[in-house]
Order: sequence, then C-alpha cells, then structure tokens
Amino acid sequence: MTRLGLIAGNGRFPFLLLDAARTHGTEVVVAAIKEETDPEIDARAAADPGIRVHWLSLGQLSRLIDTFQREGVTQAVMAGQVKHKQIFSSIRPDWRLAKLLLNLRTRNTDMLLGAVAKVLGDEGIELIPSTVYLEPLLAQPGVLTARAPNEQESRDIAYGREAARHLAAYDLGQTVVIAAQACVAVEAMEGTDATIERAGALMRTLGDPDSDPASTLARSLTIVKVAKPNQDLRFDVPVIGIRTIETMRAAGATCLAVEAHRTLLFDLAALRDVADAAGIAVLAFENA
Repeated sequence: MTRLGLIAGNGRFPFLLLDAARTHGTEVVVAAIKEETDPEIDARAAADPGIRVHWLSLGQLSRLIDTFQREGVTQAVMAGQVKHKQIFSSIRPDWRLAKLLLNLRTRNTDMLLGAVAKVLGDEGIELIPSTVYLEPLLAQPGVLTARAPNEQESRDIAYGREAARHLAAYDLGQTVVIAAQACVAVEAMEGTDATIERAGALMRTLGDPDSDPASTLARSLTIVKVAKPNQDLRFDVPVIGIRTIETMRAAGATCLAVEAHRTLLFDLAALRDVADAAGIAVLAFENA
C-alpha cells in the first residue's frame, strides 16, 4: 500500500490533506511539528490504523528524514503554515538544518523550503504538491458569494493585484490590504490574518467613521491575495478559510479577491455562508 509522509504545520490544512489521502486509501505517516501542529492529530491517528504520528521539533531535519526512511516513505507533502519568524526564534537547528541555513543566500520562504526539498530528495524522499490530493479545493474563477464587488472594491482589486504581484515576486508576502486605491498593509512574516488585523487596527486610529459617512466608504478595506509568479505548489500554496473571513469582518474589510486555480479554499460552503452573513464579497480572478 502507498505510504505518504505528511509534514504538518498549523491550522486545518494538515487535517484536510490527511482526510483526502485516506479517502484515496493511502497510509499516512505524519511528521507533527511540536511548535505548530494541532495536538488533535493524535486523536485522528488513534481512530485510524492507517495513520501514524511522530512528533519532532522544527529544527530536527535529520530526525524527519530518519523517520520517513524508517517508515518506508518515498513521497511527502507539506501542509499547514510554519511561521517564517520561527527561523529567527530560539529553536535550535540540528547539524543538517544548521548547515542548510548557513549555505542559504537569503532566508526567504522559497529559498529555505526549496533547500529542504532538495535535501529530502537527495535522501530518496520526493516532495510533491499538496494539490495532488486537494485539487477540488482550488478556487474557480468568478464571484463566489451572493454579493459581487462594487465599483470602489473593483478599483481596489485592480490596484491590489498589481501591488500584490510585485510583492509576491520578491517573496515577501502574498497579501495586500487596499482602501480607496491606497495600500494600507502588506504581508511579511506575520501571515495573512495578522496583516488584515493590522490594517483594521490602523484604520481605527483614523477616528470614528460614523461621523463622516463619505469617509466610511473610503475606508472600506479590500484584501487581495495572489500566488507567486513562479509558485511552487509543493509548499506555500495560498490558502483561505473561514478564519480569514472572520478576521476580515472584525477588521471592517468588505471584499476579498484571490487568484483562481492557485488558491485553496477550505470549507467553501461554510466560507460562503459566513461571508454572505457579513456582506463580504469574494472574487476569484484569473491572471492574464
């Protein structure tokens, strides 16, 4: 029977990947990261003999390789965010990861994960795209909610797409927050939801918009999230879930635009319901 390695980060992504793989009859060996993975993964394994979980620290690259080799894993996927800021944390890398970090020209996401993928490949473990199992969750082009973007939001989307495209090209982040065709916030290490929260907090410092109805429209936030120009679907695939919509609602954001075919949408039906209840428009656009 096929045995897949799953390098599990945080959030629900690893669980969706796990369910999809098991639906295909694939046994899964989970490398659960102590600093990131939800402990619920143990309960999932206890209920399914086709799942085995091994816990390891983020810095233990050699142990990851040894675990997969011992379990007979020749293909693996990454699913779930591993916070980029962990690179600069107090976590101690083992000798193999330390050597890898020392040889990196830059410590951006593509460079780091690409180097990890090469090390795994050299050890007989091929890193494959998570979309192999989750292709049905890729966003399809069009308006995904009851409400389409209005005229102002559409202008902000057009501006935001251009800004996000340039941001992503430098591997700094994939998300921008726009208001009245001005860039309020850009994503860096903190992630999409934290970027949205920061933009909402910034807008609240501008005063009470209720005193000026015209300014309320001007302060409407539009979120634009894109894939990188040469997105490697083995890692760092753009992901949107219910939590992002809820974060938008709390921040006062009214519109979300994502790149079709290259963004994973988790729990789409529930996501649509939450967005509709909040009056949020969600659009998946195709890049030319």
